[in-house]
Amino acid sequence: MSVESNYQVAKELYAKYGIDTDAALKKLAEIPVSIHCWQIDDLTGLENFEGKLTGGIAATGNAGGKPKSIPEYFEQLEEALKLIPGKKKVATHAIYHNAGMSVDRDQIEPKHFTHWVEFAKKMNVGLDFNPTYFSHPKSEDGFTLSSNNEEIRKFWVEHGKRCRKIGEYFGRELGQTCYTNHWIPDGYKDTTVDKLGPRKILEKSLDEIFEEKIDPKYNVDSVESKLFGLGSEAYVTGSHEFYTNYVAHKGNCIICMDAGHFHPTEVISSKLSSYLAFGQEIMLHVSRPVRWDSDHVTILDDETKAIMEEIKRCDAFDKVHIGLDFFDGSINRIAATAIGGRSAKKAILLALLEPTQELMEAEHAGNFTKRLALLEEIKGLPFGLVWAKYCDMCGCEQDDWIKRY
Repeated sequence: MSVESNYQVAKELYAKYGIDTDAALKKLAEIPVSIHCWQIDDLTGLENFEGKLTGGIAATGNAGGKPKSIPEYFEQLEEALKLIPGKKKVATHAIYHNAGMSVDRDQIEPKHFTHWVEFAKKMNVGLDFNPTYFSHPKSEDGFTLSSNNEEIRKFWVEHGKRCRKIGEYFGRELGQTCYTNHWIPDGYKDTTVDKLGPRKILEKSLDEIFEEKIDPKYNVDSVESKLFGLGSEAYVTGSHEFYTNYVAHKGNCIICMDAGHFHPTEVISSKLSSYLAFGQEIMLHVSRPVRWDSDHVTILDDETKAIMEEIKRCDAFDKVHIGLDFFDGSINRIAATAIGGRSAKKAILLALLEPTQELMEAEHAGNFTKRLALLEEIKGLPFGLVWAKYCDMCGCEQDDWIKRY
């Protein structure tokens, strides 16, 4: 049977549950997923192809094919993006500029990222941005924006300021808001006495970085927490609680939550509604922790599905900005990028194919029997046939691409 005839069968089956598959596909086409650029090269960056990761970050694996030049890097990224159907953005990092080692991070400017704008226009995607507060001599002692060394702190504050201007540049050039996400590795490896001091310094640094007003039409800043990192197991300055309070009190940025940055028993899907209740925007880094923040490739697992279900149930696809963040050097990096992007898109589609209104009505009426029965029955509906239709609509391969890798 053809993709279209299969889709018509699925459409009829979903309609029995009051689900409009055409409407779901139309909505899916409007929701961008920000594909991170650093899976392609294990977060090495274009600043220095021989650079090493520091700051509690590790990309494991030694699969061949890692790009060795800027043209090769962009060829691989383009190949990966073409395998992900629908609307997309690309998230890049400050170390992916084109000036090599000749320009330090407190000196980068929009002119060092024109190649990204050209690539984005070619691929018809928006851009998001990330300052790189790690893998640098001035981050080797484990502290950046919360450093008590004023010279080091000012260096990283200037880096943050310049990254915001680059985000603004992306937004102006592409006509899409750039979300510039700030994550720092700061913290202590062992028992910490002064937990307040570094957080007051971080507050000061963030205030300085965000002091200049930038039109949110072009750039919106987010701050990303972490529970612990390698080398900062005992204390992390930028905790979830710190950033939640900073965002709420300052109003100059939004929260970013990474699926791997919490205790192994915590999930970000359960946190979303607490922010949405107050009308807050949220940036997401959808990843897959295995025992710890190991940044495994995003798959169609329970938590990824739960994240998208919660966004849909809160009617918040305009408030929650979905981005990916993982790096696995043990498998083909192009395929890994595609797998993660496609899995996120599949999870969104599954959420859109849920009879949410009927489920809520049952819940509000106290009919928990119907709620559970309906949730279980829809699991058997032929979601894959609707996904195949979406790939076909987007001119994207459904599964033949796997043979190439």
